Amino acid sequence: MTPLPSGWTPEEDRLGFFGPESVSWRVHSDPSFSVGGLRALLLQALHPVAMDGVARFSGGFRDEPWPRLIRTATYVDTLTFGTRTEAVRAVARVRGIHRRLGATEETTGRTYRVDDPDLLLWVHCCEVDSLLHVARRAGVPLTDEDADRYVAEQVTAAELIGIAREDAPDSVTALAEYFEAVRPQLAVTAAARDAYRLVTVPPMPTWVRYLTPAQGAWGGLAALAVALLPQWARRMYSLPGLGLTDAAATGALKAFRQTLLRLPQRAQRSPIVWAGWDRVADEPAA
Repeated sequence: MTPLPSGWTPEEDRLGFFGPESVSWRVHSDPSFSVGGLRALLLQALHPVAMDGVARFSGGFRDEPWPRLIRTATYVDTLTFGTRTEAVRAVARVRGIHRRLGATEETTGRTYRVDDPDLLLWVHCCEVDSLLHVARRAGVPLTDEDADRYVAEQVTAAELIGIAREDAPDSVTALAEYFEAVRPQLAVTAAARDAYRLVTVPPMPTWVRYLTPAQGAWGGLAALAVALLPQWARRMYSLPGLGLTDAAATGALKAFRQTLLRLPQRAQRSPIVWAGWDRVADEPAA
């Protein structure tokens, strides 16, 4: 096979950075992914500087959060299930935007760039922790070894976005240690409270809110994401941090996943996910 200009063979490009045998494909193609994504956003909002960047530079986020949510999900799907070429193009677009943006966060007084490595690492760790945590509690069959493999696989995603490989946690234990170390920096700022409201009660046209089931459906999804936050994060948002909440949330999440699994397979996740599965099902290029 002739190597691509990037140095990848056509087969490596076709399989992407993770491939169908990875734990990442199992976690990211499960219906629980949507709840994990919302949990990640709520967790990310607790970092004052990272949240300031979202509030300032995610155009229209306060009025229309949907486009940002869709862009984020599309990015993760492309990085996971796209070819290596598609993934690198998606990363290049994001990094090109990041490197132009920066500001000073008022509560900390910190001047930052959106692509500061510690901010990128925070966003990465919130995503990895949330998607893995929610998948396991939803009932995706993952052993402790699988969980460690998933965190280690996602180091590649961290490196692509600009995080030094040695700085990204590569196991569940290392991920937990990262959160323990960063917690003193976290706070619920005004921007975080705005983000919480936008996730839990997003703006909708009046006719959609009252004449369709959209508000109720979204409310249930958001409530699940909130209930699945770590106890310490729920307490920061002035919400119950009790073990009873955890047990109820796990039961509700499992029921949610089982409901979605009854839908036609193509309705369970995005077209990018299924395009990836279709592509690897084809015969390798000669």
